[in-house]
Amino acid sequence: MSENGKKVIVAMSGGVDSAVAASMLIEAGYDVTGAFMCLGRSGGADTSSRGCCSPADAADARLVADMLGIDLFVLDLGDAFAPLIADFAAEYAAGRTPNPCIHCNTRIKFGRLLDRANSLGVDYIATGHYARIVEFDGRPAIARAAAGGKDQSYALFGIPREVLGRILLPVGEIEDKASVRDIARRLGLVVHNKPDSQEICFAPDDNYVSILESLAPQALAPGDIVDSSGAVLGRHEGYGRFTIGQRRGLRIAAGVPMYVTKIDPATATVTIGPRDEVMSRRLKASRANWHRDPPQEFSATVQIRYNHSPRRAEVSLTGDDTFEAEFHEPVSAITPGQAAVIYDGDHMLGGGWIDGGV
Repeated sequence: MSENGKKVIVAMSGGVDSAVAASMLIEAGYDVTGAFMCLGRSGGADTSSRGCCSPADAADARLVADMLGIDLFVLDLGDAFAPLIADFAAEYAAGRTPNPCIHCNTRIKFGRLLDRANSLGVDYIATGHYARIVEFDGRPAIARAAAGGKDQSYALFGIPREVLGRILLPVGEIEDKASVRDIARRLGLVVHNKPDSQEICFAPDDNYVSILESLAPQALAPGDIVDSSGAVLGRHEGYGRFTIGQRRGLRIAAGVPMYVTKIDPATATVTIGPRDEVMSRRLKASRANWHRDPPQEFSATVQIRYNHSPRRAEVSLTGDDTFEAEFHEPVSAITPGQAAVIYDGDHMLGGGWIDGGV
């Protein structure tokens, strides 16, 4: 990974992963500058709360940069977040379940940060994501992290292929999170035991319903909960509170576990059923982003959610930016709005946004 004197901007969140990423790049001989990316929050949010860009995080990022002896600048990206938040609300209003972290990585963390690197004549950008940049078939590719249980490659599928050679992901080579914390502890970094952020950074206290109340109130209109035959089983307080495959919070006594199988925003109806009704063999996806040109049909593994175990499937291209994947075995809760990310072993091939299961 060593390229003495090459310039790199590291996105420093104030957490342990990005702190260790910066330290590894310094040790490898890079000319490192830190960037604290202030992503903004929804209107009226308490900016003292712990998210990914709170004042406490900014202070931690500054302290780590000082300890490492590198410069740190603040990149104010609040303006870039307004359309992302609007899209987030619109997806729920359309009966889909959005994944804002993927959009943030694509448009902002790697998009806007690379723009700044270009304006400053900087060679690379880096983050503390648990994923790897490797050479695959003679070209740079994203691969799963060495720490399999922490792998974040799924959330990076939207990055354009032409910038992969400008990205460094140092902690993706480390085998587990405990080792990352050990490195920070040995370096005396004060964030070595800082908890990981779990919030949606623009939703105070992870309360996305407050965003729907402001931007998509129709998603919180009451409606019927029905079974697959259309029989009304109960009422809900907003279809935007549900996602495909959800079991908890249904408040329906049916004698067997019931899961959300369909969300109809036109009628504000939520359909539920037993587990077999949430299983599917095939999905359709659109807005595909490929890191290499795929054949018309091929075998691969497909991951349909961040914490989902990838499954074997046959992938078929159906248009310029659309594809279908047929799984070898039925999978649970294929969810519109989530991503279907495609791998050849540990190497990412690309992915797209799920339109539905079949």
